[in-house]
Formats: sequence, C-alpha cells, structure tokens
Amino acid sequence: MASLQWTPALVLDLPAMDAVHEEFVALLARVEEAADDRLCALWEELIAHTQQHFDQEDRWMQATRFATGNCHSQQHKVVLAVMREGAARGAQGDLATIRGMAAELGPWFSHHAQNMDAALALHLRRVGFDPLTGRLLAPQELPEQLITGCGGACGGRADQAGTAQLAV
Repeated sequence: MASLQWTPALVLDLPAMDAVHEEFVALLARVEEAADDRLCALWEELIAHTQQHFDQEDRWMQATRFATGNCHSQQHKVVLAVMREGAARGAQGDLATIRGMAAELGPWFSHHAQNMDAALALHLRRVGFDPLTGRLLAPQELPEQLITGCGGACGGRADQAGTAQLAV
C-alpha cells in the first residue's frame, strides 16, 4: 500500500497547486508499487516532476516577496538533493534505498503540504496572486519585509519546521 493517498486533507484550495500535488501523490504510488526493473525509471520520473513542482512554487514565492533563502525553498533543495542521492544509489543496484526513501517521502510530503504549502496557498490568495498568469491582483497586501519563513507572511517564527529525514 502507498505511503500517501490523495485525500481532502491535502486540498489547499489553490487549483494549480492542488493539481501538481495530486500528480505527485500518484507518481509516488507508482514508485512504491513498481517492480524492481521499473523502479529507477519511475524514481527519475518522480524527481523530474518534483523539480518542476518545487521550481513552480519557488517562482510563486519569489513573485510575492519571499527572500531567496527562505526555509520553504531550502527544504525543496534538500529534499531534491536527497532524492538524487537515492537515484545514484539505485543506479548502483541499491534499490532498497529508493524504496526506503519512497516510504518516507509520503509522510514528509503530507506534513510539507499541510503546513508549508498551506501557508503559501493562504499567502498567495491573500495577495491575489494568480498562479496561472503570474498576475498580482492585490499588491498592496504584499508584506513590506521579505518573507524568510516557510510558508506565508509569517516571517521566521514557529513556521520554520525542519526537513524530515529521508534516509540515505
């Protein structure tokens, strides 16, 4: 059974984000169900999707006053680096590492989506950001200071949850 199922708890009421998240959940399930001969290829597909997914969120954050090194973007970088390490190990025949990472990626993603991404979605709605066009409908709602935290306009307080450990 997959470590993560698409449920209403993952819906953030930002259709562009929700669609990508649902795709991520489906791809992760395919990885977890994969036969050994397909595992590395599906893991690479998940990495490519995750790269595009995180790049998109990072662009949205940059367009709405997030500091370059905010912890949400940093977590994206760390998770991708760990996933790529898994791919390298898988290419050397260590499929158990990929399977272990996939099992841990589900709970990590659920936490990330329900915390960091939920705060980002709230922030994007608050400032009237249209993810499809990149238009900002309520620029007066942008914070004066750059956001250094992990999600929305919450600055660097308790929103700075650490990156879950994906065993390498």
